[in-house]
Amino acid sequence: MDNTARQIISILVNNQPGVLSRIAGLFSRRGYNIDGLTVCATEDDSWSRMTITVNATPATVKQIVAQLEKQEDVVKVMDFDPVKVATRELLLIKVSAGGAKRSEIADLIALFGAKAIDVTAGSMMLELTGSTDKVDNFVRILGEYGILEMARTGGAALERGAGSLAKSEKTED
Repeated sequence: MDNTARQIISILVNNQPGVLSRIAGLFSRRGYNIDGLTVCATEDDSWSRMTITVNATPATVKQIVAQLEKQEDVVKVMDFDPVKVATRELLLIKVSAGGAKRSEIADLIALFGAKAIDVTAGSMMLELTGSTDKVDNFVRILGEYGILEMARTGGAALERGAGSLAKSEKTED
């Protein structure tokens, strides 16, 4: 029985050139596939946050975390409990939207809480922010109308509650 599941790993790293390449290289060298990757600045200019989504077994996630913790530029690694994390993803999607399709798509926009950000005679560009499941469902439904192009950010995630990845950072003096 394969107990593979979507897992979110959050990594606090030194904000230095080449860190993203080294972390991605670690995944590549070990044969791990990255399903989603988001990198952003944090509240502290010296750090960046990497949010990596993988589809893996718990044992594989444990190996990934152990390998990440050995990296010089890694300050802290946390694999999130799916129940204790808030995640959001941004989708930009352009669909074919001529004639009668337009009103049906407008209904979907309202239903999902999306926004139309560009409208032409034959297409609509939409924006949606939400959980990965919500974004996946929106994409699946819009597939029936003809997706012309799309871009997704990958997930951004923070642990629920007052805790902070940075509050328990690793210190080496």
